[in-house]
Amino acid sequence: MTTSQDVVVSEMGIGAGGAAMPGSGAAGLFACRSAASAGAMSMRQTYRDLAAAAARSANCTWAELEAMRAASPTRSRPGADVDELTAWMRKHPSALSKFEQIASASKGKKIVMFLDYDGTLSPIVANPDAAYMSDAMREAVRDVAKHFPTAIVSGRCRDKVHNFVGLSELYYAGSHGMDIKGPGSNPESVLCQPASEFLPMIDEVYKVLVEKTKSTPGAKVENNKFCLSVHFRCVDEKRWNFLAEQVKAVIKDFPMLKLTQGRKVFELRPSIMWDKGKALEFLLESLGFASCSDVLPVYIGDDRTDEDAFKVLRKRGQGVGILVSKCAKETSASYSLQDPAEVMEFLLRLVEWKRRSSTAAPPMVRPRV
Repeated sequence: MTTSQDVVVSEMGIGAGGAAMPGSGAAGLFACRSAASAGAMSMRQTYRDLAAAAARSANCTWAELEAMRAASPTRSRPGADVDELTAWMRKHPSALSKFEQIASASKGKKIVMFLDYDGTLSPIVANPDAAYMSDAMREAVRDVAKHFPTAIVSGRCRDKVHNFVGLSELYYAGSHGMDIKGPGSNPESVLCQPASEFLPMIDEVYKVLVEKTKSTPGAKVENNKFCLSVHFRCVDEKRWNFLAEQVKAVIKDFPMLKLTQGRKVFELRPSIMWDKGKALEFLLESLGFASCSDVLPVYIGDDRTDEDAFKVLRKRGQGVGILVSKCAKETSASYSLQDPAEVMEFLLRLVEWKRRSSTAAPPMVRPRV
């Protein structure tokens, strides 16, 4: 195995052939659905055993206010951070400035696209129900899906993010990958729901959280079906600690759930061994790419939860992780983009590169003498 600067690729044999289209990959994905379901059933007891152990860490120790500020900065830090960002950009260069390097690593490989939603395809907004993507971004994603199998991997409820995106030809992995569905409206295209037994508990905790957080102005509890999000983007920073204590008080009564933190959001999830990285692996396996050396997964995301997917790509030694961020962050991604506008530019360049490589000029024919 070898790596070229920041692109993680495999040195094993590169097969010929174009990228798999979503339609062609769907048949293989559905064909293995029964096997995946059987695997999920066999893993259920394992999940229970792991959940008991994970319960001990569910009441995690928060680094409190300073950690919350670091994860959810409300302002740019001045001065010395310019040097810090410059150093960080050398380690995680722009995917746009290094596009040719990424394209070179993609030659002869089947690209599979994985895209986060909030902060990646749409801007971060105060009201999570108003996180709409632009029509131009939608067209860019549609064009990408014409050439590469494409999945949206989000912490959002799958139905909600599907409504935001509005493209039926994609794969959708909602609730941090705990609810995965393939293209189309066929009920059989629901591929994986490893946390189904937690649904009654999630609904119960949702009601408790809504009541508990009423005393914190600006707090919003979102039910994402298999997980819960407590947004504090509109909460006065002086009350962040208080809100964290409210959430921790609730989760103490539900040790089968675990508490994590993202960009101005607390998230409560089932304590099972499943995350966005597991969702990426599941989709690659379902598409028949798990053991392929001629596949190049590309994952673009902006949040802590996307790090699980970046780590999977690093571990595979095969793929491109791109973090969407304007500031220096600890990340396992290889590249960076600053905002959704740059994400769209990258997607458009990728489509154009694919079109050019697919319409290469025919070989010259020497005239007969």
